[in-house]
Amino acid sequence: MQRLSVALGVPVVVENKPGAGGAIGLEAVANAAPDGYTIGMADTGPLSINPALYKKLGYDPIASFAPVTQLANLPFVLGIRSSLPPKTLADFIAYAQAHPGKLNYASAGVGGISHLVSSLFVRRAGIDAVHVPYKSAAPATAALLTGEVDMYFGGAPEMLQHRGSDRITIVATSSAQRLANLPDTPTFAETFPGFEVTTWLGFVAPRGTPAGIVDAMARATQETLRLPEVAERLSSLGAIAAGATPAEFAAVLKKDRAFYADAIRAAGIALNGRP
Repeated sequence: MQRLSVALGVPVVVENKPGAGGAIGLEAVANAAPDGYTIGMADTGPLSINPALYKKLGYDPIASFAPVTQLANLPFVLGIRSSLPPKTLADFIAYAQAHPGKLNYASAGVGGISHLVSSLFVRRAGIDAVHVPYKSAAPATAALLTGEVDMYFGGAPEMLQHRGSDRITIVATSSAQRLANLPDTPTFAETFPGFEVTTWLGFVAPRGTPAGIVDAMARATQETLRLPEVAERLSSLGAIAAGATPAEFAAVLKKDRAFYADAIRAAGIALNGRP
């Protein structure tokens, strides 16, 4: 946030409000004065997934916020147990189709993004696999490393730590282009078209924040993301700088809400408490 402070010309203080999958922090933003002094940073969960999962939230994902900008996209990386015969995505899909009900996949929790992305993939690929939920990403990744599960869609930052491991075969990334840190790993689109999905980080302001303030915040963020040291840091984490305009970010939010509603149905989870 130091670079953003310079671009804005005012100090930026981070106040963490964890809990309820990000809902507590966003509720605080929704209830803040729309004066430009309170901005929320959120990911896909509380803005695109939680509204479809829960009957009641302390905010309206559309009416409570003014989209400011999308900071970065974070793709998923599909890793499979290295002792399995397949070494490519195409071979893994064929292998899984030939062994219905015999493979399993980890997630970082029921209804979480790794669960939703995994269940959508297995449905679209025509795979019959068993879901094994864990409490968070760390034990899910550990389960893949120990061979307890056969596959796991992990976030790029966590999976990049294990590239080159002899216990995991990384077969694909869900980004539009190959990642700089995984140049030899193909994207899903190269062999499984239509499966491009990333999670993201973005800024939102309380609804009613003047458009001039929202636009100024977006421009300062875009300026910060263009700095070489910022871009390099994001790339090292497997993240892809975005810097969307408020209108572009609003379009992403709208598209994602529909996408994850479909993913939730694929996972067999009730939408807003309704089957």
